[in-house]
Amino acid sequence: MGVVSTSHRRRKSAQQRSPLLDARAVDLARTALEELGDGPVGEHIGVQGLTRNVATHRFAADVPGYSGWEWNAVLACASGSRHVTVNELALVPAPTGEALRAPEWVPWADRIRPGDLGPGDIMPPEPGDERLAEAEDGHLVLSKKGLEDAKQRWRTGDYGPNSEFAEKAALNCRTCAFYLPSGEPLGRNFGVCANEFSADGHVVHATYGCGAHSDTPPDNLLEDAPDAFDDEFPIF
Repeated sequence: MGVVSTSHRRRKSAQQRSPLLDARAVDLARTALEELGDGPVGEHIGVQGLTRNVATHRFAADVPGYSGWEWNAVLACASGSRHVTVNELALVPAPTGEALRAPEWVPWADRIRPGDLGPGDIMPPEPGDERLAEAEDGHLVLSKKGLEDAKQRWRTGDYGPNSEFAEKAALNCRTCAFYLPSGEPLGRNFGVCANEFSADGHVVHATYGCGAHSDTPPDNLLEDAPDAFDDEFPIF
């Protein structure tokens, strides 16, 4: 059986007696942080004695935009007293250093997403962009891969044959007067919608469809309408 040194017992006894380290001190620190109202105060994750009369209580924090941070409450108590006061409250980076460590660098070409480009922004193509090919006159043109990638996006997008609109439509774009066939190089399965109340100006697949097809009969508008009801009819 191990022998506990006298100095160890003395330190442990002092910690048990210190009002800065007991459950009431933890409750005081938590209450003070919660009264700040700056974010949730999580579990108590530790306490650190700064001097004989000062200790810092640490709490988990779940504050948006502050990943890797924690709440700190600095408490103090005069020698010979059991009256604990709150000296300082703060949201600080955790000792692990995660909050102050720069994230792994990701090249802009891997970060950019559709819709990120704004007015006045400049986004030159990457060197060797496979979507482009060099023509005989030295100018860049759309490559076969660039064309096929675009057709695949449009085929599987919101205006493709498998979209929710297309699945519920009785008629498709191929037979609609508002459908403007694109021709080559897209081929006969793509065109542009000219109906301002539907996919106006968008490239649509020939088998896409919506409820605004030019041949939609007017009877359909009232087919499922309920019977008229006069709610002002007098009741006797």
